[in-house]
Amino acid sequence: MNQDYLTRHFIGGFVRLHILHHAVIEPIYGVEMIAELGRHGYKLSPGTLYPILHDLAAAAYLTCQDEVVKGKRRKVYRATKKGEKLLRDARAKLRELVKEVVDDPPQVIPDPL
Repeated sequence: MNQDYLTRHFIGGFVRLHILHHAVIEPIYGVEMIAELGRHGYKLSPGTLYPILHDLAAAAYLTCQDEVVKGKRRKVYRATKKGEKLLRDARAKLRELVKEVVDDPPQVIPDPL
């Protein structure tokens, strides 16, 4: 496994968590999420974002409905109860991780030799 793959893997998890967070707060749609994620430094194309939204919907973390907005059809995503639970569970894990990795003083890892 190369480093680029691992970086994309980690960042992909952050992106999914961010999407779920917003979908719990309010209905979301793709173009809006691309802009929101861009404000946080994530540069996603529709070809990257929409498969993520479809995967989250296929896993029943999001629902997807077509709505007409200003005469145009738009897919609108909302978090399901399962998605809300996943976000609650992920937040607990994230708080623990942030405390250990960011908030706690650095630990000196002994050299095993």
